[in-house]
Amino acid sequence: MSGMIASITGKLVLTTNESLHIDLNNGLVYEVHVPAFVVTRLASRVGQTVTLKTLHYLESQNQGASFLPRLAGFLSDEDREFFALFTTVKGIGNRKALRALAMDTGQIAMAIADRDTAFLQSLPEIGKRTAETIIASLNGKVDHFAASGAYAQSTAKDEAGIDANEDAMSDTPAPSGAMSREALEVLMQLGENRIQAMNWINMALADEKDRPADVTALIERCFRIKAGS
Repeated sequence: MSGMIASITGKLVLTTNESLHIDLNNGLVYEVHVPAFVVTRLASRVGQTVTLKTLHYLESQNQGASFLPRLAGFLSDEDREFFALFTTVKGIGNRKALRALAMDTGQIAMAIADRDTAFLQSLPEIGKRTAETIIASLNGKVDHFAASGAYAQSTAKDEAGIDANEDAMSDTPAPSGAMSREALEVLMQLGENRIQAMNWINMALADEKDRPADVTALIERCFRIKAGS
């Protein structure tokens, strides 16, 4: 990995399942690969200016015969640091890590700290053996990320260039990772697809001014999102 480009700011012109296209307004449009939850978080920002913390990596092609340069983007320095740590786990490459990070990094760190293999297995690309390997490799190394709060939205939105009304936010409690994880478990028990449920949770928690106060409210919000309301 290289830190040649530390951050990128430009107009978000397109989102795909795995990346964002950022127009720098100088003739260049960068494709930036991002964690799965970031695509959901910024989907409504198309046409607006965003800032992402970035890092470079080389992706193997043709069984290692050639390599393509990739640019990965994150909402904060902390997310980028967690990604770098996450990819030290045996069997987790950069692309797999980006797909697996379908929930906020703080929540994933809390699951690792809690040795919650069930939660880790709910993430894309993560099976039982990989979940156990993640815990064995990273337990004791993720306390900083877990302690920072699973949904430090004000920081993430500031890093993404999203305007925030600090007075309106000051009385709004930050949702805990445990609440989101419990909501995900309930939604899956009700038969919902885990990836779709993760997307609904991310969307439900994206509104700084009107966050659900508890698990019940969060689940109700998810079903309203599902219904398109």
